[in-house]
Amino acid sequence: MPDDEHAAIKRHLRELDTLGEDLAVLDRAIGEATLDSPVVRRLLTVTGINVTVAAGLAAAIGDVRRFSSPQKLVSYFGLNPRVRQSGLGLAQHGRISKAGRSHARALLVEAAWAAAKAPGPLHAFFVRVRAQRGHQIAAVATARKLAVLCWHLLIKEANYLWGRPAFVANKIRGLELQAGQPQKKGNQRGPAYASTTSTRCAIRRWRSPGARRPLTSGSWRTGRRAHRKRCADASNRQGSNEGGPAGLAAEAPRFATRSSAS
Repeated sequence: MPDDEHAAIKRHLRELDTLGEDLAVLDRAIGEATLDSPVVRRLLTVTGINVTVAAGLAAAIGDVRRFSSPQKLVSYFGLNPRVRQSGLGLAQHGRISKAGRSHARALLVEAAWAAAKAPGPLHAFFVRVRAQRGHQIAAVATARKLAVLCWHLLIKEANYLWGRPAFVANKIRGLELQAGQPQKKGNQRGPAYASTTSTRCAIRRWRSPGARRPLTSGSWRTGRRAHRKRCADASNRQGSNEGGPAGLAAEAPRFATRSSAS
């Protein structure tokens, strides 16, 4: 490599290191300023919104009470469609206006792409719109829905109902580390593990055969007997359709098995 190119590469690397140090200082300042903010913590419960997006939206919105309706906030972000109409003629709706806070609109679009990858109502909405209009329009529509959702959460002072506790706990912990708080190392598990474990236990109870019955001492026996009966009935139907003995599976003591006809 020539000397001039080698010197240019070293100069660019020094510039990248300097910019990285400046970004680290800015990230820590943002973390310290938003650590105790209830608005940022409330926005972090929404799927797809991380610390950077939450802090940017909180700075762009300010006092949410100055927006009398969610449509006003959507217009402020420039996510409302353009309307062309003359007199009593037919109104023509076009692309989004792109008026207002462009950086907040970009943050919402990035959050929409992240929310489209996670399971939940926002993902279902993205998939439904994408099947009709394409993925670009679906991302903008999801960003608009995020703006409406943020307005309702901030006005009602409530957290996102479909937020996943494990992800929210990781976001809060990331905000604390970004603000410069010390790391917590050891054998003690955090809230993310507890919420994930409780969610998995709830899913197992919901999928179990006796999930719709009260969790009493005899409920698991009832569910086990019902599971055996369903297996036996399915095996009997399968055996009768294939020409095998219909009552062979019912004689099995615990598990229904299928015996091939000789």
